[in-house]
Amino acid sequence: MGSHRPTPVNASLFRSVFRRHAAGVAVVTAQGAQPAGFTATSLTSLSADPPLLSFGIDSSGSSWPTVSSAEHVGVHILHEEQAQLAARFARSGADRFAAPTSYHTGPYGVPVLDDVLALLVCRVVTRVPVGDHTLVITEPVHAEYRDAGRPLLYCYGRYAALRT
Repeated sequence: MGSHRPTPVNASLFRSVFRRHAAGVAVVTAQGAQPAGFTATSLTSLSADPPLLSFGIDSSGSSWPTVSSAEHVGVHILHEEQAQLAARFARSGADRFAAPTSYHTGPYGVPVLDDVLALLVCRVVTRVPVGDHTLVITEPVHAEYRDAGRPLLYCYGRYAALRT
């Protein structure tokens, strides 16, 4: 950590550094011809007034075609007992909405996962291409949350619970 010479940063080193950054786990959903969704650890609060949040999505991922044209998305903050749900929505090629996934149609036709810690249904404000991902900026138009429960975290390449 005390080196005076810069270390060039490639994709592998960048991922290694960010494995040490604990992040909350969310699932983003959108409705197209079929429901689509993916696990996101890049969820960020951008502004409180007006309320805005963002997330990144792989521009070559299977959910991108649906998210790229969706007017609204669901942002589901997962609780500590939902690691299997997070893994299902992170798995490439999986039918993420098949059983045992439990969901219903929510506001604005967005697929809403049942039993999550918190939910925001958001209007897509803009999409910004950034490297191999797209940054999606949204405005919440509906919110729900539980009064109890702890969030699911992702760190060192695995899901973890918050210890308090």
